[in-house]
Amino acid sequence: MLNRNAEALFWIGRYMERAENHARLIDVHYHIQQEDDFREEGHKWSRLIDAIGARSEYLQQFESFTEQDVLSFITLDLGNANSIFSCVHQARNNLRTLRQQLPSELWDIANSFNLWLGDRSVADIMKSPHQFYQQIKERTATFLGAEQSIMLRGNEWRFIESGRFLERAENTVRILQSVTLSCRGKDDTSIYTQLQAVLKSVSGYQAFRRYFADAVSPECILEFLITNASFPRSVRFASHELEYHLSNIEIDFSDGGEGYERVIRQAGKIRAELDYMEKEDMAGELVDQVLESLKSSCLRLGRTMESAFFRQEGIRI
Repeated sequence: MLNRNAEALFWIGRYMERAENHARLIDVHYHIQQEDDFREEGHKWSRLIDAIGARSEYLQQFESFTEQDVLSFITLDLGNANSIFSCVHQARNNLRTLRQQLPSELWDIANSFNLWLGDRSVADIMKSPHQFYQQIKERTATFLGAEQSIMLRGNEWRFIESGRFLERAENTVRILQSVTLSCRGKDDTSIYTQLQAVLKSVSGYQAFRRYFADAVSPECILEFLITNASFPRSVRFASHELEYHLSNIEIDFSDGGEGYERVIRQAGKIRAELDYMEKEDMAGELVDQVLESLKSSCLRLGRTMESAFFRQEGIRI
């Protein structure tokens, strides 16, 4: 496999996961925007832009933060490289370059998704935001279901999965950061309400109650979403899957494998940190340090993967 093909596969996984996670992040925002600190119109919508790290890009186009402008920018603006439409569009373009190597169903699903988004307008979003973003989540789930059920378990599949789980870990951290930031100075009741919204946005409320029953607290929710080993959208679960797929990529090392070993070490470090993390490590304001450290580790791993897999002609994948 050529390095550029491996990179395209990795980003197919990242882009499709990012599209779904942005839809989930917007869902979180709609759940918590009635809280007191969101009553100021500009503030509540700027918080959503900050959560995806796109303030400077947004302000290049818009002077104020309104619901319609923010949703249009995050969802449909092809000029925004991280909008949902841009993510699906770029995943579709990457798939087009690999149509001879991947199941045709993946192309059909991504192409249909791209065409559907291209026909949508901000008016379609405003009619029923919940229903609109639910459709996005369903379409990404359709793509994932096809990928899981028909792809050969070779390097192509593992690169898609590696991109998907790195993106998932990073985005779960970002969602939690956006909520914990808004919770500063609030009482436990307000914090619990917002974290409960996060649980529902990742479809984790029922799974959480199976683990904790009536022992519901902000600390328990954070513990579940960060360190639970069984819930598919926890940071720990994503880190385990990421390390597993990376370690099973088959590579012919012309450079001795130094870059690949760095990737595995960094992935293993993230996984080990989460495996041995205790509830007390996330207590109070310590959770902010934990989340920032995890985000930095994910970003570092992404850069290491780029240099190890996609930029060195000495590595054959």
